[in-house]
Amino acid sequence: MENYAPKKDENFFFWKNLIIVTVFFTLAPIVLGTSLFSLYSLTKFSENENKIISMYYQPKEGQEGVKLFASLPANIPSISGFATVSDGRIELIRQYLSSYSSPLEPYASFIIFAADKYKLDFRLITAIAQQESNLCKIIPPNSYNCWGWGIHSGGTLGFNSFEEGIEIVSQ
Repeated sequence: MENYAPKKDENFFFWKNLIIVTVFFTLAPIVLGTSLFSLYSLTKFSENENKIISMYYQPKEGQEGVKLFASLPANIPSISGFATVSDGRIELIRQYLSSYSSPLEPYASFIIFAADKYKLDFRLITAIAQQESNLCKIIPPNSYNCWGWGIHSGGTLGFNSFEEGIEIVSQ
């Protein structure tokens, strides 16, 4: 068997670790003691502070201790109002039409009305107009026909207004 002899590096690390452990166990109680002493001495009121507090607050009979109050504003702000119910679908369609600068934007509520009247999905009329005419941007002049209704090689059907077009297409 070979004899084991510690190397120089192992010897160095042993003494280094021993010094670190000794310094830790020496300094830790000193730091803890100093911290506890500081906390204890800072929490006591001096005589002058007690006199100042007692000038502003005189406890009634049976009350002990000191109560401190923060000053509040004379008028406490409040929020008041009321909630109203409205159909969010109108705003959804209006915002969608607005994002594409569609001439149908003012008729968003009428689109919802017609969809409810004929029991359709409220997005259907807008979707057809999007597909057929890019939301009424590409339509025959003065036809108000955004839905491709009756457009064929023989001619084009037109409506007198967007309301009439929405109504007939929804039927």
